[in-house]
Amino acid sequence: MAPCLACHGEKGQSEVPQVPSLGAQPSAYVVIQLYMFREKLRVVEPMNDMTKGLGNDDLQQMADLVAGLPAAKPGGAPDAARMERARALVQRHHCDFCHGADFAGHDNIPRIASQREDYLVKSLRDYRSNARPGYDASMADVVQPLGDEDIQDLAHFMAHSP
Repeated sequence: MAPCLACHGEKGQSEVPQVPSLGAQPSAYVVIQLYMFREKLRVVEPMNDMTKGLGNDDLQQMADLVAGLPAAKPGGAPDAARMERARALVQRHHCDFCHGADFAGHDNIPRIASQREDYLVKSLRDYRSNARPGYDASMADVVQPLGDEDIQDLAHFMAHSP
């Protein structure tokens, strides 16, 4: 886990731009992502290199360790206007349906509450452009109609959600 925590933070709280915090991510979600990296279904070279040669049991053990790390805490004061615009987007696009009312994720759905804002912006843009494949088309379908300001507001909202 040392190489993982070097980028994703000693306690799963990333301080590296565009690198997600992993603390409290659902184990099932992490296993799927690690599998996708190992099989190069998701291409992020450091992750592809790190997962190369790992067995399924290794992936599960890593996922369980990540799930046991503490969740990130929201950082800084939120912008009230952006939070309100994002609440409307959350309702319109039913973000809480999959990610949960508290956005903590579950099963194979990631925790997005208190995630790094820059990482969320990058992920949403990548889903919208199909640069980031999912294991199903849900996210691409949801974010396709979003403009860049919508994506930035949603990322701000999620980053400031406890």
